[in-house]
This record gives sequence, structure tokens and C-alpha cells, in this order.
Amino acid sequence: MPRTPTPETAPAREPAAEDAGLSHGLKQRHLSMIALGGVIGAGLFVGSGAGIAAAGPAVVLAFAASGLLVMLVMRMLGEMSAARPASGSFSVHADREIGRWAGFTVGWLFWVLLCVGVAVEAIGAAGIVSGWLPAVPSWAWVALFMAFFCLTNLAAVRNFGEFEFWFAAVKVLAISAFLVIGVLAICGLLPGTPAPGLSNLTGHGGFLPNGASGLVTGLLASVFAYGGLETVTIAAAESEDPRRSVAVAVRTAMWRIALFYVGSMAVIVTLVPWDDPEVVKPGPYVAVLDALGIPGAAELMNVVVLVALLSAMNANIYGASRMAHSLVARGHGPGGLSRISGGVPRRAVLASCGFGFLAVLLSYWWPETVFSWLLNMVGAAVLVVWGFICVAQLRMRRHLSTAQLPVRMWAFPYLTYLALAAVLAVLVLMTLDPANRVQLYFTAGLTLVLAAVGALRGRRAAAR
Repeated sequence: MPRTPTPETAPAREPAAEDAGLSHGLKQRHLSMIALGGVIGAGLFVGSGAGIAAAGPAVVLAFAASGLLVMLVMRMLGEMSAARPASGSFSVHADREIGRWAGFTVGWLFWVLLCVGVAVEAIGAAGIVSGWLPAVPSWAWVALFMAFFCLTNLAAVRNFGEFEFWFAAVKVLAISAFLVIGVLAICGLLPGTPAPGLSNLTGHGGFLPNGASGLVTGLLASVFAYGGLETVTIAAAESEDPRRSVAVAVRTAMWRIALFYVGSMAVIVTLVPWDDPEVVKPGPYVAVLDALGIPGAAELMNVVVLVALLSAMNANIYGASRMAHSLVARGHGPGGLSRISGGVPRRAVLASCGFGFLAVLLSYWWPETVFSWLLNMVGAAVLVVWGFICVAQLRMRRHLSTAQLPVRMWAFPYLTYLALAAVLAVLVLMTLDPANRVQLYFTAGLTLVLAAVGALRGRRAAAR
């Protein structure tokens, strides 16, 4: 009799069984641009202002530190996804390496995170367009965006790829132009703009004006600005060459993070005072462009932020639908959602969009209660996901040889343990701030509930 494959003997590069039937319509150019633009979100263009206001010029250190953590996590996820491509990504790896309860927990937690993200991004995008066309109510724009991206994701995966390709191209062009203009201004090469020198870095209270507490707040803000990078490993499972796509995306993550995040933060705090009220509202990028006398800076950045919001919305619908499909295909949910039609899990797309639209309605009906609770429940979800990735990678390495790994984690297991310790440290730091503490407790509650349900489902399945 042929021997049943075990984790040690099973082919490490065989695609996940639950992905059978999914199309492979994403081309390398799609994945490359998704990976490139995936690190550029609305959190960078707008949300980074809160981190600058808290940490001052030291926000550069905060983004560098959190960027190093993200690079380690993505390297681990890339190692696992290149060895075993799966649309369920880290949920599949947690399922195999930690236990079915873990795959259930982290998968559904991430699904809720993405669906809530769809709602937040739709509301934000509608707010920007309503500012241009106030005659049209905000809810109409929300409905239009939700319907449009739902339909495009129902049609074919290449639609998602094409939209993300062009969205990412706009974001990359915008941030690249900003960096070029900023560097020219810093060097005194921009006509009509004197070089600022170090006055904004050393003045206004110094490089660390608010002390260690301000740096911690900036660190927390920077960590959550990096959310969403995980989607590229989900999309890679539907590419023409999943292993190569993951490897390319992960290997270029370092310079993207250093250039787009750390580089732009350095430009901003060098060119404008960190305590300028415009850094928070309308945002740090608008503040810099206004200070340099760039005409129409606010409206220009509104267009870029709108593109970033629509891009994230599109990517979140895609990622949520694939995660839901993978979960139910592995027996972690209602089987009807696993049906694939035309290479697309259309019922999973509809379910994900439906939950996202429900979250939008909750934001109108009960913004201070139910919707606020929902936001808090996913407030620290990305850190929980990163923690599961660290543990799964540690366990996977026990039964995979380095020859089976197209991408390898650096200095294993030391940097893996370092990343896990850093994730735990950030969770501890969240307890120091009242607002972050509430998010941590809500997320912990949701995680524990999902873990309990996953464990109970596992016991019932084992008893059959």
C-alpha cells in the first residue's frame, strides 16, 4: 500500500485543495503592482498625522521600528505562502500548524476586520465625493461604491487585478512625486523655497518633544498604518505562478517600506513643524505641499486619498471573499459559501459585501454604540494575526527542509522569536493608553469567543 503523506513527506509546494476551481487570472504585473501599492493606504496619507503630532520628529523612529516588525512578519508569511500557496494564507497555515481552532479563529477575525474596513473606506470615500458634489447624499455614494466593487469582484478575478493595478499606479506615482519634490525642497533646489536645514527637527521642543510616551503613541499609530499587506499573499494563490509571485513581493518589501513610509515621514518632519495644526487636519502631505506653495494641494491629495480608499475597499472585498471561501471549504462555516462559479467564489463575495454594507448601516443607525463596538473589536486584530503568523511559522519549520522553501526567514528562529516578542510588546503598550486599551479588550473578547467556538466545533467534528 502506498504510504499516506505526512507533514514531513507531503509535497510542500502542492496548492491547497480548497482552492481547486479558483481561476488564475492574476498576472505577474498585477501582483507586482498590488505588492508595490499595497503599502500605500489612506492610513499613510491621513492617519500618519496623529503619529507625527504625538511623537514629533521621532515619528521617523516609530515608523522605522514598526516597519522592521512588518518586514519580519511578511518574511515569515512569505516563507509559508511560497512553500504552500493558499487563498486562505495565514489561516490555512495556522490550521495546519497550530490546530483547526487556530485557523478558524484567525480566519474569521481577519474576515471581520476586512469587512469592517470595507464599510469604513466606503464611508470615507463618500465623504470626499460629497464635498465635491454636496447635492448628492453621502449614503448614495456609499451604495454606488459598494455595488460597483461588488459587481466587479463577482465578474472575474482579473477585474480585481486590473483595478488594483491602476489604483496602485496612481498611489505610487503620487508618493514618488511627493518624495522627489520633498527632497528637492530639503536640498534647496526647489525654486522659491529655501532649504529648511535642521530647524524643524531640533526646534519646537526637540527631536523627541513629548518624551517616551509620545514615541509610544506614535509607534502604535504607525503599526496600524501598515495593515493590509497580508492581502498580497491571498491574491498570489490566484496568480499564474503563485510561488514566484509571493517570493518577488516579499523580497521587495524592505525597500518599499523604507522608501514610502520612513522616507516620507522624514521629508514631512524636515519640511514642516511637527506641531503645525495642519499636520493633523487636513493631513501631513497637504501641509507640506501647502508650505511649498504647490497650487491645489488639498484637492490634489483628496483625489489621491480617494483612490487609496477605493483601492483598499476593492482589495478588502477580494481578500474577505477569498478568506471566507477558504474557511468554509475547510469546514469552518456554512458550506454553501464555498461554491465557485466561473472561477469566482461569488456567494462568498456577496456575503462579504453584505456584512460590509450592514456595517455601513450600523454606522448610520447606531454610530456611538454598535458600530463603535465593531470598530473596537477589530482595533487590534492585525496584531493577533501577526502573532498567529509567528507561531505558525515556528511550527512549520519543524517539518520542512530548507530545500522546500523558495523564501526563507532570516536568522531563523531568532528573528521569529524577536518578532513574536515585539508583537506582544505592542499589545502591552496598548494598555497604557485608554483608547487603545478599550480596543485591545474588545479585540481580545472577540478572539476568545472565536477560539472557543472553533475549539467546540473541533471537538464535535472529532466525536463524529
